[in-house]
Amino acid sequence: MQLNTNFVSWFRSVAPYVNAFRGKTFVIAFSGEVFSDEKFVELVHDFNLLASLGVRLVLVHGARPQIQARLKENNLSSKSALGMRVTDPATLQRIKESVGRVHVEIEALLSMGLPNSPMANASIRVTSGNFVTACPIGVLDGVDLMYSGKVRKINLSAIRSHLDLGELILISPLGYSPTGEIFNLALENVATETAIALNAEKLIFMLDSMSVEGTESDKTDALPRELTVSESKLMHNELMHKSAKHYDEIRRILYHAIKACEGNVDRVHLINRHIDGAILQELFTHNGIGCMISQESLQTLRKAGIEDVGGILQLIEPLEAEGILVRRSRELLEIEIERFVILEHDGMMIGCAAIYPFSDENACELACLAVHPDYRNTGYGGLLLKQIEAETVTRGYKKIFVLTTHAAHWFIEHGFIEIKLTELPKAKQGLYNYQRRSKAFMKNLQ
Repeated sequence: MQLNTNFVSWFRSVAPYVNAFRGKTFVIAFSGEVFSDEKFVELVHDFNLLASLGVRLVLVHGARPQIQARLKENNLSSKSALGMRVTDPATLQRIKESVGRVHVEIEALLSMGLPNSPMANASIRVTSGNFVTACPIGVLDGVDLMYSGKVRKINLSAIRSHLDLGELILISPLGYSPTGEIFNLALENVATETAIALNAEKLIFMLDSMSVEGTESDKTDALPRELTVSESKLMHNELMHKSAKHYDEIRRILYHAIKACEGNVDRVHLINRHIDGAILQELFTHNGIGCMISQESLQTLRKAGIEDVGGILQLIEPLEAEGILVRRSRELLEIEIERFVILEHDGMMIGCAAIYPFSDENACELACLAVHPDYRNTGYGGLLLKQIEAETVTRGYKKIFVLTTHAAHWFIEHGFIEIKLTELPKAKQGLYNYQRRSKAFMKNLQ
């Protein structure tokens, strides 16, 4: 029997995410365009997979294109004010018809259990209800928006009670007032307020595009892999000064993503709706394929502890096998662990470095600098170097040196100068391995 090692490696890499996501609440927002897409059935399969893994799912759907088509059928045109629809009684009636149709069709797809499909033996119980209390937006720019509303309150206890029973929640972009009125709501508003109320771990928006395009001479990717809230605010402000229509979606989503993060939603993910399996690729791989927004940077530099020995070994063993690093046993690492600093990205160890002081020569050695292969050539090695240099200065030393067999040019680019072995601290000269023939480099930190 031939073993599929790629599958085994992949399955093992996914396991930590399965454990981390079980019992967590995810709010996923998708537009009416997503529902109309031929790939929507595959997306429903992915929802089923998440639910089967124990994720507590809340789906919030939109219906903008369906509403627009329904209005056109009835020869109705809706006015707008500041980019928001004016919902008069006739428009509201068509909105209710469109939203209701989309809602029941999504429920039908979530109820599939076809043999030989990802929905085989699925037992998703879908729940809907009057979970959203709304109020009118009112008058904007002198225009009464009438039945266009905004979220006033989310029925948190009702949603949680259904999630506790293992049910999937499906919410439409309609809200109800205590007086029995119905209001047309923005999908993004409903999803954001629901995620905040539930203190959800993740809010996921499915976008039509992950980039904005200007003129041929001014094309730029709008969304990098990661953004902090402060970086998102800067990008949002920049987009506010750009009037092209293709900026509208990202500008609108960024506004709600910022609000969600500031409302204690752990992470907001923006992903391209056109990519098959986009949600799975974003959630179950470390690099993902979308844009993740968080309150603070996902990058952490810290002192190593005894619990980090295993992770350091995984980082350095491939480099030791290639002869780039000197071999270190687990026992030696445990003894010297306080000399190491660790660089983490979203909880994953991606780099390490160690510092060895030589007080007689007023110098420190940089050793065991290693970066995970997936993160090389991204500046993380320089970040670790800066941390070691800062610690060297903090300890009162004025020079830092390194021995290397493969990275001479990299160290020269970072300010090191090649020196003779006789210029090394005498204690280090006595430990020099002539078989490795490492080159020595020194950098003054004065």
